[in-house]
Amino acid sequence: MRPAQTGPEVESFYSLSDVTLDHRVCRGTSCFAAKQQNQERWRMAMSQWPPVYCLGKCYASPSSTETLDQPHVEVCSKEAIVLMGVVDQSMVDLASYRSHGGYEALETARQHTSHWVIEQVDRSNLRGRGGAGFPAGKKWMAVANQTILPKYVIANADEGDHGSYIDRFIIERVPHRLIEALAISAFAVGADKGYIYLRKEYPVAQSKLEIALSEVKSAGILGNFEIELVIGQGSYVCGEETSLLNSIEHRRPEVRARPPFPTESGLFHCPTLINNVETLSSIPWIILHGSEAYANLGFSKSRGTKAISLNSLFNRPGLYEVEFGIPVRTIVEEIGGGLRTGDIKALMIGGPIVGLLHPSEFDTLFGFEELRQVGGAIGHGGIVAFDSNTRMIDLLTHEFEFGAQESCGKCTPCRHGSRRIQNLLSQASKGQPLTSREESELRSILDALRRTSLCGHGTGLSVLAASVLEKFSEELQPCFM
Repeated sequence: MRPAQTGPEVESFYSLSDVTLDHRVCRGTSCFAAKQQNQERWRMAMSQWPPVYCLGKCYASPSSTETLDQPHVEVCSKEAIVLMGVVDQSMVDLASYRSHGGYEALETARQHTSHWVIEQVDRSNLRGRGGAGFPAGKKWMAVANQTILPKYVIANADEGDHGSYIDRFIIERVPHRLIEALAISAFAVGADKGYIYLRKEYPVAQSKLEIALSEVKSAGILGNFEIELVIGQGSYVCGEETSLLNSIEHRRPEVRARPPFPTESGLFHCPTLINNVETLSSIPWIILHGSEAYANLGFSKSRGTKAISLNSLFNRPGLYEVEFGIPVRTIVEEIGGGLRTGDIKALMIGGPIVGLLHPSEFDTLFGFEELRQVGGAIGHGGIVAFDSNTRMIDLLTHEFEFGAQESCGKCTPCRHGSRRIQNLLSQASKGQPLTSREESELRSILDALRRTSLCGHGTGLSVLAASVLEKFSEELQPCFM
């Protein structure tokens, strides 16, 4: 194990390492979409430095750290899996969690072999809920098959995708489910140490986890398995798993080149399993009810349920659990009740670095491959609607400002390209159309971002831009000479 770096070269990477979160206003995409609802608050967000890009309060945008509203939570699937206990807040502490069957899945797992546990996860067809949708069972198996010790398991709770507040409320209302799931994963792959990497912007979640970890330690539930809570210091890219690894190691959290993948060489160069909070939250249900019961939910290659979070422009913003396979239009018009601010112009599903959906594409079924076919993504599951108040050139400018601010700087196209594109878009948004040479430069940089970025941050920005330029070309025509 190499010695960890310390000092300014690491601390300077983060935007919130020496910043308190009192009186901070959110500048994320959901708040951008709702800026007309409270223009004074939005002006405050734009004037504060450093920016805070998501507080996990997208249901009440534009929001601030003083926003205390709670979201509507509802299960719209046949089974309540990830939102079980989140709806009625009936499992907040250890006693209430155990009274509802908590930690029975861990005991069941321990009564079987690690191979049996991995087989259940694999046969359930559970896919990662953090963005890529990689089969969870395959990832668990890859770590279990490694012979190098020690091994680690990590819960990625760095939920930074704008519009998403799913992980936040799972942790705040059912913290023990995450702990139980992490313990099951450790048993399955042979790890003795686990980490939960939680973003600083979620102080209530931090408090709930600290209490829950203290409870299980006192009760001796985890045995020799140890979980350490690590609090991020303000960096969107730390949601990328290799950057997250460097952050836990107290190194400058730039993205690592892959291969090798974390399953082979992850934390401290040891085999490491990384899943996000929602992915892990399905594990206890799968262990108790069986892989077949889970795989019978959903459709096609997207099985089980998915939590989605709707932003404040909807008539019914909030947190919902749905089965894969329902039309996006059903989410927009029936679950969300349409927009309270008028007609919908575009939809962003899964975060700020994915393609937009045009209203003509709302009959697309909610599934990994199906959304990908129209240039969208499941991503984290946050859904941000935009109305006629949003100009597409302003949205692109906003996203590339965010992209440039949050780039880790490891690769040149993202480090320099995102800032240059932001400047060009800002010029166009102010009524100064780009010349043919500038337009060519913009498209050339976007192509470089797509082809050569080290991680999904740069490639995602290029996907977003390509989507907007194609689907809203008529609106953007005056931005080019």
